[in-house]
Amino acid sequence: MHLYIDYPSWITPEVIPGLPVRWYALMYLAAFGLTYILVMKQVKDQKLGYTHDDISSLFLWAIIGLMLGARLFGTVFYDPTGFYLRNPWLIFWPFKDGVFVGFQGMSYHGGLVGAVVGGLLYCRKHQISFLRMADLFTAAIPLGYTFGRIGNFINGELWGRVTTQPWGIVFPYAQRFSTRHAWVRDTAEAVGMPYESGELVNLPRHPSQLYEAALEGVLLWALLWFVCKNRAKYPGFLLSVYLIGYGTARFIAEYFREPDADMGFVIALGREHEPAALFHSLLNISMGQLLSFGMIAAGILLIFIFRKRAVMSGIMPD
Repeated sequence: MHLYIDYPSWITPEVIPGLPVRWYALMYLAAFGLTYILVMKQVKDQKLGYTHDDISSLFLWAIIGLMLGARLFGTVFYDPTGFYLRNPWLIFWPFKDGVFVGFQGMSYHGGLVGAVVGGLLYCRKHQISFLRMADLFTAAIPLGYTFGRIGNFINGELWGRVTTQPWGIVFPYAQRFSTRHAWVRDTAEAVGMPYESGELVNLPRHPSQLYEAALEGVLLWALLWFVCKNRAKYPGFLLSVYLIGYGTARFIAEYFREPDADMGFVIALGREHEPAALFHSLLNISMGQLLSFGMIAAGILLIFIFRKRAVMSGIMPD
């Protein structure tokens, strides 16, 4: 009896094998569509007076900023080789050896920065309150993350660290480890995985994509939508809570998600003789955690700034 789950063979990245339509792309479309619906519901319920054109146009500017920021951060912060810094004209070139490969290497944190910049530019151009718009969007956006992370799972990418838990999944494209290492043999034996001496084995991993779908998606959305939305007393409150909430959820999830193999830990204060595929210290910090900590700090700071601004403008009492 083995204590792990084989990645389902019937799951494929393509909607229809042989055609260039992927579930991941459809998941993004579903996320954008759901976010738009939830934003418009708030506009209607709160009688804010924004039109479909207002929201659609802002949405477009934010998405363009998101794509640009995600790609820039992905190539600058997550490429330790410096290839894109030496060849910046390839940052937005989705081809390799003449074959379309899409934009591989996208950063959530860069997407957030890009979306904020795009939204700010649109709101300033049309004299719309950015903070009020940001509150509308941040109350809706997290539920869309659920679809994005499910898309990662379907792609069999961004797998978690090695685990002996019975819900660990053997992802087909995950890195394999040699049974010459004692920890590999111990893990394989613990989950009932047969192996030959000296061979490479594909060990079970945490389905960290699904953990993130639950933490960054469903849980954060429920917190913002059902708890915080009705308690927001000044513009920017939901944006601040979103930054703190997402940063916290992502920071926790990163302990289960394997860091990029070519980066490892940006802060390694724990034991370093074991591979990054194992969790062995809370003191080993990934790039994702470092950026998430920045989000948490920014969210806390903004709560005080926005509250003070609201008091000074008479929106709320001191």
